[in-house]
Amino acid sequence: MKTLDKNILLSSNEEETKAIASRIGSKLSKGTVIALTGELGAGKTTFSQGLAIGLGVEDYVDSPTFSILKVYEGRLPLYHMDVYRLEENSIEDLGLDEYLYGDGVALVEWPSRIQSLLPKDTIFISIEVLPSGERAISIGSPALYKEISHNEYFSG
Repeated sequence: MKTLDKNILLSSNEEETKAIASRIGSKLSKGTVIALTGELGAGKTTFSQGLAIGLGVEDYVDSPTFSILKVYEGRLPLYHMDVYRLEENSIEDLGLDEYLYGDGVALVEWPSRIQSLLPKDTIFISIEVLPSGERAISIGSPALYKEISHNEYFSG
């Protein structure tokens, strides 16, 4: 695990990706929305699993690709959404906005599909696969990045 400039953490494997996400999850509070981006195979599901661990979720977490929304109970509820198959105008009909402004943590995969509906304080996190196979995890909140990267586990 390495820290890079511009709010980016470098992950060498799935365990490191989960550890980063778990650390993030442990710092989140009620009403937080995470917009998670990355190409297919980038590690969004692995990241989601780690985030759930940090929120105290004990259930197995997988992608809600076909169900659109999965709810997991932990320290805070995790509302895991995959909105890839949705049109922006259909999200209101489905009532997903109650989860975006709910009492838990909303994790939204493919957030560009519903960009205008996301709260202003949404934290954008992207995962990029580097040529080396490592993952560059960019955290769009400088405060959150600082909080999780200033730890002995993440130095070096």
